[in-house]
Amino acid sequence: MSRAGWMLSIVGLCVGAFPQNGMAQVAPETLLRYTPKQSDVDYEIPKPAEVAQCKVEVERKGKTSGYVLLGPAGQVLRRFTDADGNGDVDQWSYFQHGIEVYREFDSNQNKKADQYRWLNLGGSRWGIDANEDGQIEAWKTLSAAEASRVAIQAMVTGDTALLQSLMITEAELRALGVNAGLAAKLVASATAAPGEVRSIVSQSKVLSPKSKWMRFDAQMPGIIPADEGKANGDLLVYENAMVVVEPGPALIQIGEMIRVGDVWKLTKAPTPIEGESVSITAGGLLMQPLMASAANDLVTAPSPEIQKLIEELQKLDQNQPQLGVAPAAQLAVFNQKRADLLMKLVSLAGSEDEKNQFLKQCVDGLAAAIQTDAYPEGLARLKQIEATLAAGGKRNPVLPFTIYRRVMSDYSVAMKSATEADQRSKVQESWLKSLEEFVADYPQAEDVGEALLQIAVAAEFSGKLDDAKSWYTKLAQGQPGTIQADKGRGAIRRLEMKGQPFSLAGSSLTGGQINTAAYRGKTLLVFYWATWCQPCQQDLPALRALYQQYQSRGFEVVGVCLDVPIGTQEQQVAQLKQYLNANKVPWPQMYEPGGLDSSPAVSYGIISLPTMFLIDDKGAVVSRNSSVEELKSVLPQLLSPKSAGRN
Repeated sequence: MSRAGWMLSIVGLCVGAFPQNGMAQVAPETLLRYTPKQSDVDYEIPKPAEVAQCKVEVERKGKTSGYVLLGPAGQVLRRFTDADGNGDVDQWSYFQHGIEVYREFDSNQNKKADQYRWLNLGGSRWGIDANEDGQIEAWKTLSAAEASRVAIQAMVTGDTALLQSLMITEAELRALGVNAGLAAKLVASATAAPGEVRSIVSQSKVLSPKSKWMRFDAQMPGIIPADEGKANGDLLVYENAMVVVEPGPALIQIGEMIRVGDVWKLTKAPTPIEGESVSITAGGLLMQPLMASAANDLVTAPSPEIQKLIEELQKLDQNQPQLGVAPAAQLAVFNQKRADLLMKLVSLAGSEDEKNQFLKQCVDGLAAAIQTDAYPEGLARLKQIEATLAAGGKRNPVLPFTIYRRVMSDYSVAMKSATEADQRSKVQESWLKSLEEFVADYPQAEDVGEALLQIAVAAEFSGKLDDAKSWYTKLAQGQPGTIQADKGRGAIRRLEMKGQPFSLAGSSLTGGQINTAAYRGKTLLVFYWATWCQPCQQDLPALRALYQQYQSRGFEVVGVCLDVPIGTQEQQVAQLKQYLNANKVPWPQMYEPGGLDSSPAVSYGIISLPTMFLIDDKGAVVSRNSSVEELKSVLPQLLSPKSAGRN
């Protein structure tokens, strides 16, 4: 169910009109349509065949009343309660093995959930959603282990707002009595974290959209006593927390964490430990020895201007207008204010590291706003920042970071304004030239892998396959250990597949594994697709017809779904199954989280959808980029009586 639909049904669920005989008038199917607003809830969902065995009962205790949904074995699955007796449900509870693991509640009686709690087997988190948009902005209770888990969730989903909720704030440090100079450094590190995470994840080999938190790994927390001079009171700190994620397993360095009341907060962007040799940064700002020189550093309080600007920036980000919903003028004002604040922080920052952190945040925000039409005027500001940095020489580390984002922004704006084919061709040519210059000028820059991939893909789309292979090879060899390099190797494999054996294995949407080797002796179509792909949807009726026509003669299809649905893995699978049933898709589906970054896609460097591999009965690729029209002419030949005799 969409979030909009979910909210409508919440408003419509009332309990004030219970029949006096206690028999519920709500069907199990109705209550099962409700799903948690938070995506990482592990709760019990009955199988379709079990729904008929579920039942709904009415509960009353004093002024409290509600519906309880019982499973086939009599276990509680859901409980939706009117706790204040006003006739409207204000608590929505979800259970696992009969034990409540998650609850949403409406604390201000407006029929919208604004607080979320994980309970019992589900943990101890308690999140606050003040503006009731489904996004947790603050935490009332958050253990260190759960803070690390939420951090991994935020990174793999790209949810920078969720990550921001985990970062220590200036107000919290002030409440702890942390030395003003030290607090300024911690706030600068924490404020920069959401912006840094995007590039960290894009370059990581061990962290991907399908990564899952497995466990929190840290030594015991330490006390920093007040008499050390770092704070007015004792501080409880984890020096260097780690997280183990799978697949891998792999290590993610969470770094220093500090307890604020019942909430553990992060002080820096989490960083994957990459490569064969493990290199872990020891300690953080809080655990550094307080030498004389450091003490002088610490007592230097940030200026009131910096403190005020950081508070303004945090408040602005917490009230960010929603893209696609808010008017264009409102989005432009937001992005202009944000850039103004960050540039003021750049001018006032005390160290080069702090200046660079604020500047990268500004550049990243401007580029994102420009490319989403949320701040067209931002392109001029981006170019001005680049010109200022270039005047200081090529060694400034923020210069290549800025150049790449300006190049991509320039391209986005120019393509939107190009109305004729020759105009678009010239824009494309100029863009590719700029990317090639960037790669040549800054071969070690963090965005080189993505730039090489863009150049290679453009060459392939233009039909320049030799050039594409050359660029893919440069990518694979020059960016080892990155997902871009893996995509480059996969793309080379795909381009050279005709006549070669095809091999692909992965998880089935219905459980278990699918391996194309099991289809040897059959003519097989491997169909990479997604529900958001319009051409894929257009091809479905014709593919169904071909499947029905030729299956009896040895033709099979395996779908590889590259969707990235919202919700838990169970919810994602349910959404995809619903789509497949609605569209009467009869063939098996391979599905692994991650979309175009998933293992089945990366294995062959899939860059566009639909992509169809046609494979003969010996397992060799007949066509690496087939189409429905090609299938109509080729299948009768492959499945001729002579061919069928070999099947």
